[in-house]
Amino acid sequence: MIHIDASQGEGGGQVLRTSLALSMVTGQPVLLDKIRARRPKPGLMRQHLTCVTAAQAISGAQVDGATLGSQTLQFTPGPVRGGEHRFSIGTAGSVMLVLQTVWPALLLADAPTRLTLQGGTHNPMAPSFHFIERAYAPLVRRLGAASALRLRRCGFYPGGGGEIEAELHPAGAAGLQPFDLIERGAWLGQQPECLIPGLKRSIAERELEVLHEQLGWAFDHTAIPVMRQNEGPGNALLATLRHEHVTEVFCSLGEKTRSAESVAKDVARQVKHYLGSTAALGTYLADQWVLPLALAVWRSGRAARYTCTDVSLHAATNFSVIGQFLPVRIDTRPLPKGQGVQVEVAPTGDNAP
Repeated sequence: MIHIDASQGEGGGQVLRTSLALSMVTGQPVLLDKIRARRPKPGLMRQHLTCVTAAQAISGAQVDGATLGSQTLQFTPGPVRGGEHRFSIGTAGSVMLVLQTVWPALLLADAPTRLTLQGGTHNPMAPSFHFIERAYAPLVRRLGAASALRLRRCGFYPGGGGEIEAELHPAGAAGLQPFDLIERGAWLGQQPECLIPGLKRSIAERELEVLHEQLGWAFDHTAIPVMRQNEGPGNALLATLRHEHVTEVFCSLGEKTRSAESVAKDVARQVKHYLGSTAALGTYLADQWVLPLALAVWRSGRAARYTCTDVSLHAATNFSVIGQFLPVRIDTRPLPKGQGVQVEVAPTGDNAP
C-alpha cells in the first residue's frame, strides 16, 4: 500500500485526485492522510467525495473514510471497467475535476465509457469545460485515445446545475504513445468569448472591449453566445489561442464584488504572460498534461518532453505524487530567457506495466 501525505507541497485536492487516478491505473491500494489539512475547511468536501465515488464505481474499489470532512482515506481498487455512469456533485463543485480523476484510468479500461456529470462547469481554481475540451482533450487524443465532450448546460457558483457528457475510449491497439511538445507551431488565430447567462449583455460588451484595448483584438458581437436562462446567473470570459500543435484557453470568472473590467484585465494578463514566452504550454496546461503523459511514458517505456511558461507549486506537487506511483522521473530545467521551462518525463527502473 502506498502512503500519501496529502498535505505535501500545494496540499490541495489535486493530491487526492492524482492518487486516486494512479491507484486505479496501477492497481496499488493507497492510504491518504492530512487531506487538505491546510485549507480553511480541511478534509473532503462534496466535490472530492464525488471524485471518490466515481473512482470507486469504475474500479469496484473498497473505500474507507469517504465522509464529509474526513482527512484520511483508504482506497483499494479493483479492475477498471468501461460502461455508462452518471454522477452528480449536488453543489456547484467542479465536474471537470471529477472527469480528470477517472479519465487516466479509463484510458486503459476494457471498453469505452460514457459519463454524465452534473455540477459546476466553470469554477474558480478548476479548469473550465472549454479548457478541457479545447486544450486538454486534443492532447490526450494524440496519445492514442479517442474522446468526445459535450456541454449540455453551464453551471456556475453558487447555483451549479451544469451538465456535461463525455465519451471516453481506451487507447487503441498501439497503446498510449507519448510525444514531444516543444513548440507551439504556426499561429492559427484567437477567439474571445463571454458567457453571461442570466446577466445583462452590457457586462459582456465591457469585458470584450477591455480585451480589445489590452490585446488589440477586434470587438466581435458574435463572441457573446445566446444562452438559456436556467444556466445562470454566471459570467466567464474566455480567450482561446490556437496554434498548430497546441491550443490554450484562459478564463476568468465574474463575481458580485468584481467589476467586468477586472475580469477582463485578468484574462489579458494571462494571455500576455503566455505570449511573453515561446513555450508550448501555459502554466495550467503544463500542470494538467503531465499525468496522462507520464502514463504514456510508463506504458511505452519511451521518454517525452514538453516546454511550458513556468512550473507552478501545484505542478511540482503533481510531479511528486506521480513519482510515488509510477517508475518515471520528471526533471525540469530552465530554458534561455523568454523560452520558459523544459519538462522531461522518462522511465526509470522496472518499467513493465
